[in-house]
Amino acid sequence: MTRMRTERTFSRRALLRGLGVTMALPWLESLPAWAGEKGLKQSQPPVRFACLFSGNGFHGKEWWAKGEGKIAELGKVLHPLNDFKPKMNFIRGLFNSEALKGNIHSSQTGNLLSGAPLASGGKIHSGTSIDQVIAKATASQVKIPSLVLACEPSMAAVHKDYSMLYSSHISWTSPTTPAPLELYPALAFDSLFKDAGAKGDKSVLDAILQDAASLKNQLSASDTRRLEEYLESVREVETRISRAGKEQRLEGWKPTLEKPDRPRPADGIPQNIDDHMRLMCDIMVLAFQTDSTRVCTLKLNNDHSSLRFPRLGVDYMIHHLLSHTDNADWLKVNQFFLEQLGYLARRLDSIREGERTLLDNSMIMYCSSMMSGQHDATQLPVVLLGSAGGKIQTGRILDYLGKPNRKMCSLFLSLLEKADLPMKTFGDSSQKLLEI
Repeated sequence: MTRMRTERTFSRRALLRGLGVTMALPWLESLPAWAGEKGLKQSQPPVRFACLFSGNGFHGKEWWAKGEGKIAELGKVLHPLNDFKPKMNFIRGLFNSEALKGNIHSSQTGNLLSGAPLASGGKIHSGTSIDQVIAKATASQVKIPSLVLACEPSMAAVHKDYSMLYSSHISWTSPTTPAPLELYPALAFDSLFKDAGAKGDKSVLDAILQDAASLKNQLSASDTRRLEEYLESVREVETRISRAGKEQRLEGWKPTLEKPDRPRPADGIPQNIDDHMRLMCDIMVLAFQTDSTRVCTLKLNNDHSSLRFPRLGVDYMIHHLLSHTDNADWLKVNQFFLEQLGYLARRLDSIREGERTLLDNSMIMYCSSMMSGQHDATQLPVVLLGSAGGKIQTGRILDYLGKPNRKMCSLFLSLLEKADLPMKTFGDSSQKLLEI
């Protein structure tokens, strides 16, 4: 093994190779993994960007943070993030002005990451989203420009004169093209490690064991342990994927049959939504850990979602209808979603990359299409985890209510700058948030 050098920039990275498999390595002190990339010092990890989205907003009285500048206390919805108060920014008061010009749900979601006007009348026209702008700029440096993951399938219908594709997609590669959603963990996993055209179900690890054994001779003792832990995590994900899809899924719309009336797909979706979400989070961690991509969106559910939550004891109402209640069960579901973000943050923060962690070297934005299930989009719920490699001060409450510059696209301008992609304008903004 060793560092492969080809015309494709990502191959300057240290790679493990086997029959039909290419696996990028995690950050290792012994190898100058990112050496030679524009704007990066030797062995300095890149900044990653991810957006996690859940539709229909949150409990109207429990999404809040208190403190004078620093975060002292979080509302009940955000309790799963209590351990990460020093590494997050709670951002209050931002809004998307275009989302107030249409109607509800679809017209509040389809331009969430672009700030673009949306076409009505069932037509499709939005704007290129921030994740895809970053993906295009980094495409030559990675194996996959972006991962676009989802745990609920897209909806093809029209709601109050707007296509429900807007409710189903936050990532847009162009104004007329939503990025295809990957619902199947196995296919997302394969996209990270299997070469195009690879056939068969052979384990990724089995294919590269010889190359990995050769690499260990070049590593320090600490890097050897780090590599072994990484390979174990890959094996764990492979095992969980092999178990996925063996039973009828319980969430989403309520099936009319007790048992499926057709064979299940070869590559299935986990039966339980929490297993599905955790698996997608793990795949995102692997993708970032190996630098297979630097951009990911994870749509935990649709706006106007039909998910149900039997394992939470909340199975009498779909997510969308539950969002109108602001009751104890709605709070329980909200906390379940934030637990997924907390799980992802904990995984990322457990991985060392030099002086920082993978979480420190990332910008993880969590948001929804509205503040509450009452369709209030006059301000949006936004949490930002990670410091973009030390470029963002964390542990703060940033309040933009009543301020002249409170556009979501102003936040995106700031995040683009931290990703070394400074732009004069994005969406409906020409002024970044100076505090970010």
